[in-house]
Amino acid sequence: MLVEKITLGEKQVVLVGTAHVSKDSVELVRKTIEEEKPDIVGVELDFQRLQQLRQGKKWQETDLNQVIKEGKTHLFLLNLLLSNLQRQIGEDLGIKPGSEMLEAIEAAAEQGITVALLDRDVRVTLKRALNKMSLLEKIRLGYGIISALMGIGQKLDAETIEKLKEKDVLNALMQQLAKELPSVKEVLVDERDVFIANRIMQSNAKKIVAVVGAGHLEGIKENLGKQVNIAQLARVEKKKSWLPVIGYAVPILFFALIAYGFFIKGPTAALDVFLLWFLITGTLAALGALVAFAHPFSILTAFFAAPFTTLHPALAAGWFAGAVELKMRPPKVQDFEKLPELSGLRAISSNRVTRILIVTAFANIGATIGTVIALPYLAAMLL
Repeated sequence: MLVEKITLGEKQVVLVGTAHVSKDSVELVRKTIEEEKPDIVGVELDFQRLQQLRQGKKWQETDLNQVIKEGKTHLFLLNLLLSNLQRQIGEDLGIKPGSEMLEAIEAAAEQGITVALLDRDVRVTLKRALNKMSLLEKIRLGYGIISALMGIGQKLDAETIEKLKEKDVLNALMQQLAKELPSVKEVLVDERDVFIANRIMQSNAKKIVAVVGAGHLEGIKENLGKQVNIAQLARVEKKKSWLPVIGYAVPILFFALIAYGFFIKGPTAALDVFLLWFLITGTLAALGALVAFAHPFSILTAFFAAPFTTLHPALAAGWFAGAVELKMRPPKVQDFEKLPELSGLRAISSNRVTRILIVTAFANIGATIGTVIALPYLAAMLL
């Protein structure tokens, strides 16, 4: 059983390592709390995840216009995919993900024990992870999530879940994760180990039972009692990026090509540069929207917006295409209600909420590819 007892001065910490979709973990949590009778029960949750477990995500309250305008479509989709993947695994095993956390809270309430939320805000964790991940890591993570959501790969059963809680297997998995996705492991595992260990030590309890994922057990043990400024881990720092520089470089290069064509090759060459830019960026943005099964008007919007938005650092063709898609095919209540149940490419692409976000993302990707192709092609044509 994954129960570790650590004594640090006058504080006793009882760590309970669980799997989030394990019936045995639910029973272990209740049994440990009843036997240990701690002053505080800590759970590996933040306020957002607790509310989601208790009530389900209130997708109906999502302001899609705001999501599109703020450029958060990738975060929304990632959160949705992760939630649905966890739900799908839970359905295969016949247990709701996070049941052991709710069991810990219920067992504590029955005995009048205070409950402490130990984890970092999940939104901070996701943003920090995306900021630190390389493009290759993002592709690998996205492929892994989508593959699992589509049912590709080995299915997990209850026996496999329990096997994964063994220390040797967990260590091997952590080493593999560090090798394949080092930034993901650093943010999702290592940083949270430090954060949770610090919250445990800050709790006003002589004895605390902390219910945490089995994969965090060793890391939390190592960090208990260490002095760390967790304020740094609780904020999202702006990532240093070349994107703003590129955003301004693209229009400068484009207008430089227009000027070169006009003064060296003549007005016809300058006009050709503009028309080809329009066709390449517009066509690829429209193609991205088409691949996402966008409304014809959304596809046209992507086509006409891309040549201009690619020349403006603060605008994106996908925002306009997504806004038109939202106008032409406004989501119905049932589309929001079905969000937690989406599985499979067909369901995701047919749901009006996810389709709007995919149209936004794909039109942006198409416009970006168009820019990457158009600039060197136009330069080679003139020089």
